[in-house]
Amino acid sequence: MLRDLKIAVVFLTRLPLKLEGPVRVSDLASVVHCFPLVGLLAGALGAVVYLAASLAHLPSLPAVILTIGAMALFTGALHEDGLADTADALGALPDRERALEVMRDSRIGSFGAIALILVLTGRLSALAGFWSAFGAALAIIAAATFSRAVMPAVMYLQPSARGRGLAAEAGRPSIERVLTALAIGIAVVILLLSPGQALSAIFIASATGAVVAWSLGRAFGGCTGDTLGAVQQLTELAFLFTLASWR
Repeated sequence: MLRDLKIAVVFLTRLPLKLEGPVRVSDLASVVHCFPLVGLLAGALGAVVYLAASLAHLPSLPAVILTIGAMALFTGALHEDGLADTADALGALPDRERALEVMRDSRIGSFGAIALILVLTGRLSALAGFWSAFGAALAIIAAATFSRAVMPAVMYLQPSARGRGLAAEAGRPSIERVLTALAIGIAVVILLLSPGQALSAIFIASATGAVVAWSLGRAFGGCTGDTLGAVQQLTELAFLFTLASWR
């Protein structure tokens, strides 16, 4: 389990962990049950930064900016990059092959920039309006964990949209590990939030993730590493919006 977690951390963050033996992209499908644990680490880092900023008497908006910046550094903005690439690819539809080429392009276009601005602004506004610093910290952890717990389900349910790339090389995870990831994500949410908050956030975020994954899968003929990042980002945003409505 520890090695699986280390492999997941290597793929989903910028932490320079040393592993015994070679690590291949094909190993990713076997460690998807650790995705929510990586989200828990990212969320915990964000929560610590937010609480530290609050203790330093920073207003909520600067505190949230520092929090999101710290989490982006931790993950290498991996999922934000996927969101931007996916948005740019959507602008190239209905030519699917052209859209997949655009998605592979590392340069950001207007659609990608707009998507990033909207999602990051959404996270800023949701967290900056929370009822308390401690409540915001719990929301950061829960949202980061649960949004990564839904990614393995997309990998299981959708084929790869192309013959090469992260999703294609990773392969299809086992149903047992997919369900384990979901169980971990749900358990963390239930432990951190009140029953009403937990149930509503899980329901809305799951529905959002399902609609986004289905729409992108239909548009591109399956999933890619970038569309998985887009699903994570929009699921996290829906989770935070739901919690923000409980003020």
